[in-house]
Amino acid sequence: MTEAFPVELLFLCGFAFLAGFIDAIVGGGGLIQIPALLVFLPDAAVASVLGTNKLASIAGTAAAIPQYAKRVEMEWRALLPAVVVAFAFSFLGARSVSLIDGAIVRPLILALLIAVAVYTFIRKDFGSLHAPRLSPTKQRWCGAAIGAALGFYDGFFGPGTGSFLIVAFVGVFGFDFLTAAASSKVVNTATNLSALLYFASTNHILYRVALPMAACNVLGSIVGARLAILKGSQFVRTLFLVVVTAFIIRLAYDVLKG
Repeated sequence: MTEAFPVELLFLCGFAFLAGFIDAIVGGGGLIQIPALLVFLPDAAVASVLGTNKLASIAGTAAAIPQYAKRVEMEWRALLPAVVVAFAFSFLGARSVSLIDGAIVRPLILALLIAVAVYTFIRKDFGSLHAPRLSPTKQRWCGAAIGAALGFYDGFFGPGTGSFLIVAFVGVFGFDFLTAAASSKVVNTATNLSALLYFASTNHILYRVALPMAACNVLGSIVGARLAILKGSQFVRTLFLVVVTAFIIRLAYDVLKG
């Protein structure tokens, strides 16, 4: 099993801190952490890279929840169905990694991200106000639907799930960006846990790498969540556009290269 040398591990821990920081605010930590793992662990199996990333990621994502819960009111009628369904579908997604060609998925995700970025940029008021617009029943059903779609995506592909969850909570439920960011952490923790259980059961986690990275991801996540709460929804919106743009560039490169 491939392990990182001390210098490589030091770099990976630095990237884990940065990933936790970004992910706590707008999602997209996988955009930083997965490429870093691929670079510094070139001989590791892809499944082991994904499993190691999940263990490091879930630690930071879970750590952000208490930070947000102190200041942001959670809409549990929407969150609980999303959490339960997302957990189940994330496991299905993780099992489907070897069955579905990722090259088919990337162009679709790229097109969707471009549409999201353009819409968010044009709509200056998008996510600026917290104005839930769904009835309790619709919140539950929409939460379950979002949990199914993004849960499967996170288990199968992963990067950008937190950003997609934020868009869903803003666009569908009418949350502001700060509340959407807080809500996304709850659902994302469930999807990460489900996929993590699968990768652990198939021995695809490099624990000597993942555990130090997890500690650094937690530190970055706490700092990021506190900064998001301090700066508010406009700051989250701006950073969201930056991260989504970076994700678009990365996916476009992968699509053109492939």
